[in-house]
Amino acid sequence: MQNERIGQAGTILAPEAPEVPSENEVSRLNHLIAIRRLLGIILLVLVVMGFYFARDVVLPLMIGLLLALTFSPVVRALQRIGIAPPITATALITALAAIVAVGAFLLSGPVSDWINQAPRLGDQLRERAQTVLESFEAVRNASEQVSEITDSEDPAVQRVAVQTPGILSSAVGSVASILTTIIVTLVLALFLLASGDLFYIKLIEGFPRFGDKKRALRIVYGIERRVSRYLLSVTIINAGLGVVIGLMMWGAGMPSPLVWAMAAFLLNFLPYVGAIAGVALSAAVAIVHYDHLTQALLVPALYLTATAIEGQLVTPIVLGRRLELNTVSVFVTVIFWGWLWGIPGALVAVPFLVCMKVVCDNVDSLHAVGNFLGAREPLPDLEPEATE
Repeated sequence: MQNERIGQAGTILAPEAPEVPSENEVSRLNHLIAIRRLLGIILLVLVVMGFYFARDVVLPLMIGLLLALTFSPVVRALQRIGIAPPITATALITALAAIVAVGAFLLSGPVSDWINQAPRLGDQLRERAQTVLESFEAVRNASEQVSEITDSEDPAVQRVAVQTPGILSSAVGSVASILTTIIVTLVLALFLLASGDLFYIKLIEGFPRFGDKKRALRIVYGIERRVSRYLLSVTIINAGLGVVIGLMMWGAGMPSPLVWAMAAFLLNFLPYVGAIAGVALSAAVAIVHYDHLTQALLVPALYLTATAIEGQLVTPIVLGRRLELNTVSVFVTVIFWGWLWGIPGALVAVPFLVCMKVVCDNVDSLHAVGNFLGAREPLPDLEPEATE
């Protein structure tokens, strides 16, 4: 009876018909929706471009935030027994910096030897794979003919050569960039850990309603718990894998088993891509190092076996189903961040995906995205319809 109209004499009139939007209004709404979608796409492109060009600033900030999320439960647990967060934060960051410094010192000698021997190893690998490269002989001859044609230019023509920076200057620049990133990352993580719950308090104070405060706190603690558990568990698993592969390489007679152990530890932070890179690298070095092909193929087989056992048995058992992610989303995320920021971007890809999934699981409008990012769950059994 709410939509009915009452006449002056008390008679009940027919209900009002709902207003039907005109064609101009419908067209206007469609144009607004299209403009909003276009602006969203433009904003996404601008954000990606901003991340690409601001890599030197954003990358250490993101890694420092991930370190703070990883060690926050440790700081909070020690705070309950009376140890102040600044003391715990200083001890953790100092220990982490010492581990990085000792690891860099131990690996500096073998890695520098590998870099110096890289041209010779490349020549030896090319000689061993000569039979495979015979099919490209025609292409190489054609390129040589083109080079001869270009070299036989008119001597009166002035040629301009662009001199590229030397290897030493490039290496110095890379080392300086890496050191700057490490220092900024550790300092930011130290400040965040030493502040305790101050960051969370300031974040919650920005929401006016109590329900929004609870949701924000639930999201932050969920991100902290899952990221901390993921990074700590993966670090321990990768350390064990590095020890196993180092021992395998030492038993197989491969050079520099310590370098192989550290390489396996670092590469395994890259899901799927790291294992493939490790197998390919071990195969290339083994082909150069061994005289017989059967011995050379044993090394990548051992590497692949160790990574397969880790990926199919150890990691699912340790992490459990709550942290399982969609394989396609993990692979695409690693490829995207690797293209955007290189190896450091690929390293932070999965923790970023974990954070994104926690946010999507706690925001109603993003539940579909969170469900897509998660691992596949078995469909419920459907009861057959009753037949008459």
